[in-house]
Amino acid sequence: MLCVGITVVLSGCGGTGEGQESGKTEEKKKEPFTMKIWGGGVTPKEFDDRFRAMLTQKFPHITVEYIQARTGAGTTMPELVAAGQIPDVIRFDIPTIMTDYLDLQLGYDLTELVKKSKYDTNRFVKVFMDEVVEAGRSGALYGLPVPPYFPYVLYYNKDLFDKFGVPYPKDGMTWDEVYDIAKKMTRTEGGASYRGFSLNPVSALRDNPFSLPVLDPGADKLADPEKWQKLFANLKRFYDIPGNQIEPTSSSENTAFNKGNVALMPNQHSVYLTIPAEVNWDIVSYPTLDGAPKLAPQRGPAYLGISKTSQHKEEAFEVMMAMLSDEMQLADSKKGIATTLNNKDIEKALGTGDPVYSKKHMSAVNFYAPTPYTQKRKQGLAEVPGATQQTLAGNAFIEVAQGKTDVNTALRQLEEKLKAEVEKLKNK
Repeated sequence: MLCVGITVVLSGCGGTGEGQESGKTEEKKKEPFTMKIWGGGVTPKEFDDRFRAMLTQKFPHITVEYIQARTGAGTTMPELVAAGQIPDVIRFDIPTIMTDYLDLQLGYDLTELVKKSKYDTNRFVKVFMDEVVEAGRSGALYGLPVPPYFPYVLYYNKDLFDKFGVPYPKDGMTWDEVYDIAKKMTRTEGGASYRGFSLNPVSALRDNPFSLPVLDPGADKLADPEKWQKLFANLKRFYDIPGNQIEPTSSSENTAFNKGNVALMPNQHSVYLTIPAEVNWDIVSYPTLDGAPKLAPQRGPAYLGISKTSQHKEEAFEVMMAMLSDEMQLADSKKGIATTLNNKDIEKALGTGDPVYSKKHMSAVNFYAPTPYTQKRKQGLAEVPGATQQTLAGNAFIEVAQGKTDVNTALRQLEEKLKAEVEKLKNK
């Protein structure tokens, strides 16, 4: 019986059992051991700030050894497996569930532990739970979603709107309305040029409002070219505005807002996104596109799973439940870290304890529910790495935005490049 996790309440925890004489029962002493947690890209400082004190207090018999991935020799998962240093708890995300977990024969189905502890997985956002089950391709539950996830919002520079006397954007706007604002805000005054709009095309196309994949889930071709044409055309018009030319690269376009001369920037809400203090920004909900669901595009969370080789699976699940408890997710939310729970009170607390976010319109982050996840490729089909697909799509759009080609030609060439990547994999 487990006595951790706010949502897990089991009879008998912390007291005497029925029919036993009060005061005669002593808790069995727990043997000390070391539990290894491999944390993906989360730094040791972030792990300690969020979890270390709680874990030390709740599990005094467990010494947690935290390993950040890819920070030096011997820290990748294949290296740890080769060295016989396999962690007990593994933090993976959907793009790395195969390479960092399942391909290494580390997958462990959490279903029995969930049943044994009567753990309520319905407390999590359904989209996140469904995605990890589908990504595992076996029907098994390999992980539970850990914050943060990264919902899209629309950033705007308040000082520029004040300067030009244009009303601020608001929640619930459409892309057409945002386009009209971008036209008004693109201008030259006092010898200085101001842009109405910028965004990172690679991430914006990856996390699009249709949840549309680049490579078709069931065939070796571009997925739904008609929808891709709509996505390209929607963004292209912003860069056709005189004076709002796109930067030469996706990365430079992604940081253009930080210069202080760009009015609007669709982007993820992320505690890892750095905007200089001198830029007076705020956010509203992500604009909706005609024909697409009125939901928030999002980059999903990472997941906590247990390695098949762990000798401490039940204790590892206890640790996971504690890390994902309401208490911990409320603390995360106050720091600006978006929750993975179906909990309106925790959502409403987003950013309230942070000196920057507490002054922002953070309800915009949860104005819309998250979109469904992008459909995965069918088993047996060659799987071009997601990063490759996204880069190809982003580069195709940049050429369109720069006027080097038209949308139809760019999409046709994108499909040809995707097919070439598939052929490379087939011929390996």
